[in-house]
Amino acid sequence: MKKIGLLVNPIAGMGGRVGLKGTDGRDVLKRAISLGAVKEAPEKAKKALSKLVEIKDKFKIYTASGLMGEDECKELSLNYEVIYKTSNESSVTDSKNLLKCFLENGIELIFFVGGDGTARDVYSVIEDKIVVIGVPAGVKIHSPVYGNTPEQAGSLLFEVISGADLSIVEKDVVDIDEDAFRADRVEVRLYGYLKVPFDRRYLQNKKSPTPQSDSDAQVSIACDIIDDMKDDVFYIIGSGTTTMYIMKELDLPYTVLGVDIIKNKKLIKKDCNEQDILKIIKNERAILIVTPMGGQGYIFGRGNQQLSADVLRKIDKKDIIIVCTDGKLKGITAGHLIAYTMDEQIDKKLKGYYRVKTGYQREKMILVDNK
Repeated sequence: MKKIGLLVNPIAGMGGRVGLKGTDGRDVLKRAISLGAVKEAPEKAKKALSKLVEIKDKFKIYTASGLMGEDECKELSLNYEVIYKTSNESSVTDSKNLLKCFLENGIELIFFVGGDGTARDVYSVIEDKIVVIGVPAGVKIHSPVYGNTPEQAGSLLFEVISGADLSIVEKDVVDIDEDAFRADRVEVRLYGYLKVPFDRRYLQNKKSPTPQSDSDAQVSIACDIIDDMKDDVFYIIGSGTTTMYIMKELDLPYTVLGVDIIKNKKLIKKDCNEQDILKIIKNERAILIVTPMGGQGYIFGRGNQQLSADVLRKIDKKDIIIVCTDGKLKGITAGHLIAYTMDEQIDKKLKGYYRVKTGYQREKMILVDNK
């Protein structure tokens, strides 16, 4: 029976919908809670672990109390043992103490749920001593140690437990400076490497920027969008450098890493969170413009959680415009784009082929899927 270590960071991703771009630090967490943020990581943990229910007699999970693993295992009736008692509010200290317990208990693989900050915690204690699989639950997930979705991370662990012959590879642990991120600067640092069982079907790519040589294409995309803008319609401009050029060409204030709203080519609100968007557009028509995350292909569910299922429920599918340069599209090796909102009805609505704008009056048909 395989010994699996489970670490769930229950606060991972809480800053996403409320527009805080992360939850590193107690002050940011308190602010996120005050803005109405809720814990989504435990639900993502259950989605991942549900893939293992049919083979639960082949492994035992060793984890922490409460939402750091015990509650999720109990709900799914998995075989588990609590080897660490958490404090009332889970913290980085709890994560690191649990990781030390994994080393002491001969754990064969660590299944951890969180974002890039959680991956850093894992590396700081484990380094290359134990193989890991990450379940994506953060706002910002640059590190390629994670499954594409929680379900795919669970499927990868299913393969390992079932005895699949997978190679073990070293993958980057990278993280960004959240304070810089909130100031619209991306400052990425490499912290080290974790060992991961490799299966191209399930693991995400490392996030990559749009090639600098694509700037002319970004301008031409922006001009195409602006020339076709309709009067008295809200335009929700998603995060990213490609969408940023729309705001630059209109000479409007903008946030590169947030969500802005304009109407009649004038700024309505900059750097909106989920509730801002809902209050502004109400039941009026809104056109949403998004660009995929470089290397990974996410258009919803990663880095722009402000565009939640509740927001997308108010937007007609035909009013979603995807913009992406040819250079960025070539770097998305999955061959399709991903929309993963944690809402099956919305994910089903978003699936299908879209005309992706790649230049002035230039488009490519690209599939959007939820995996």
